[in-house]
Formats: sequence, structure tokens, C-alpha cells
Amino acid sequence: MLHDMKPEDIVGDYQEVTLNLFGNMTRKILYTQVETPYPDGKLIVSTTDPSGVITHVNQAFIEMSGYTKDELINSPHSILRHPDMPPAAFKDLWDTVQKGSKWQGFVKNLRKDGGYYWVKATVIPNVRNGKVTGYTSVRRKPSRTKVEECIKLYPTLF
Repeated sequence: MLHDMKPEDIVGDYQEVTLNLFGNMTRKILYTQVETPYPDGKLIVSTTDPSGVITHVNQAFIEMSGYTKDELINSPHSILRHPDMPPAAFKDLWDTVQKGSKWQGFVKNLRKDGGYYWVKATVIPNVRNGKVTGYTSVRRKPSRTKVEECIKLYPTLF
């Protein structure tokens, strides 16, 4: 279940916006300008069902997102959706993986505390007996150069 963010979970001054998410969901987002640097040598890994609901997370995902495992499992992956991410990026992701192809891109993710972190994401369809049964996402530390390019580009895509 995807819940609105709560002021008591946010660290620092925040802005509020309501996002329209995949699957006709809306969510009140509270976000700050606080970046959590992606740690060297870590991989964030998660799996979802075909509709994007989280079925597995690794410890690095829990640590970077600020959510507990119980909060993440059975939640839509859009729990991490930051309002600075253009909808076109997620449309491209879904269009690509639903065709059975691998998608890669740079994503600004929202933390439970309202902060954010950047990742280089790879999403791979899990195919069993010719049918997509879900998706695996692996996130790595992005280069700062690519992050700076995205910071300039993404606002132009709304």
C-alpha cells in the first residue's frame, strides 16, 4: 500500500506536491534538498511483480531508501518517485521492459526522510516460459558528470 508521506518522517525544511503515479495512483510527496551520496561499492537490488509492486529488496536498498523492509515489500516501486523525475523517463522504462527489453537510465530517487539519492539503474524483465513474471532492478553509483547532465536536462522534459 502506498501512503502519503508524513511530516514527522521528514528531516529539515520541505516542499509538498501531489504526484500522479503509474496505475492511476496519487501520492502526497514531502521533499527536501538534502542529497544522500551513493556509497562506493554498493549495489541496490530489488525485484517486483509485473505491475511494479516490490517483492524483494536487499540491505543496500533498505539503507539508501530509509524505509524498512516491511514498508518496501508489497509497495509500488513508485514509493521512490521524486518529483524532479520527468514522467517521460518512467514511460520509457515501462515501454521498454514491457517489450521484454533491458532499460538503463539515471534516476533521482526519493528517500523516506524527504531527501534524495541518484542512481544508475538497470531494469531487466524476468521471463519464465516466455512470459514476463516481474522485473529485477540493479542500481549502481552514477558518475557525477552524468548526474550533473541530468540535473540540467530533466527540468526540460516536463
